[in-house]
Amino acid sequence: GMWEEAGVPGENPRRHRENMIKPYDFDYLKIIGKGSFGKVLLARHKESTTYYAVKVLQKKIIMKKKEQKHIMAERSVLMKNIKHPFLVGLHYSFQTTDKLYFVLDYVNGGELFYHLQRERIFLEPRARFYASEIASALGYLHSLHIVYRDLKPENILLDSQGHIVLTDFGLCKEGLEANGTTNTFCGTPEYLAPEVLQKQAYDRTVDWWCLGSVLYEMLYGLPPFYSRNTAEMYNNILHKSPVLKPNVSNAGRDLLEGLLQKDRTRRLGVKDDFLELKYHSFFSPINWEDLMAKKITPPFIPSVTGPTDLQHFDPEFTHLPVTSSLCTDTLTVTSSIREAAGAFPGFSYGPPADHSFM
Repeated sequence: GMWEEAGVPGENPRRHRENMIKPYDFDYLKIIGKGSFGKVLLARHKESTTYYAVKVLQKKIIMKKKEQKHIMAERSVLMKNIKHPFLVGLHYSFQTTDKLYFVLDYVNGGELFYHLQRERIFLEPRARFYASEIASALGYLHSLHIVYRDLKPENILLDSQGHIVLTDFGLCKEGLEANGTTNTFCGTPEYLAPEVLQKQAYDRTVDWWCLGSVLYEMLYGLPPFYSRNTAEMYNNILHKSPVLKPNVSNAGRDLLEGLLQKDRTRRLGVKDDFLELKYHSFFSPINWEDLMAKKITPPFIPSVTGPTDLQHFDPEFTHLPVTSSLCTDTLTVTSSIREAAGAFPGFSYGPPADHSFM
């Protein structure tokens, strides 16, 4: 079929354009998220009828914010994710004159924290299961020399089976990087490590701090330094010890203390990264091989009836109309559009020839 010809970029420079995947190969069904550069849609591939999340970005806005490098970096991270069970996978990327398209795994069990809000706290075995899947994904990224840096509730999804999927596609995150001094941290700084808040150099241990914040919230019901007053919360992150009430096991409290260590040179993970977490007593009930093989039954299975069941998405998005502008290229090609057209060389990607799309 048409997928065989769509090889890896650079493999066959004269590959015919008509074999490449295009916007109108999909039916666009619903908006499932919006960000500063574009939106994410639930789409069905017409030929294979498979469902995907398609992220559509406006080149002009990316250029205006000088984010081309970041977008290309995001794409290369995604291309490496294909091999990890708890990271969102990229199937295709392609571009038109004025837009970039990412075709991603569609994950519809809802944000982890949507479920936490409904249940207030998770018991330790459930929190441990999620923390271990997240930790293994972060460890994998670190092994590729990628610092995730933005682990926060919106980026942690559940799939329909109840497994974690980390998506670097937190929908409001694009272009609002913690190191961009313009926006005072997109919303609240609850999950930011002290070194990020202070705009200091940071390393991969920033991810273990964030995992500590997320685990703390799962076990205690609020982020560790939470205050409704942002300045106070900021101060807590920099100067206050986390309160570790004894409704959590000693091992759990010890792990949180190690992860929420303000001095990154003393933080758990600084020496051996993921291995320091893997062998911590809190995780001793976890068989890591079974975990990676998805042989551990998830403690909770989201009630989704099928791919079109959007109950775990924010209706603020899903009620928006899907415009037809997705497939039509702007007819009036202005100079800024012409400039944007060639600004993303090598963006397009199709799976290797032996990869069947079905």
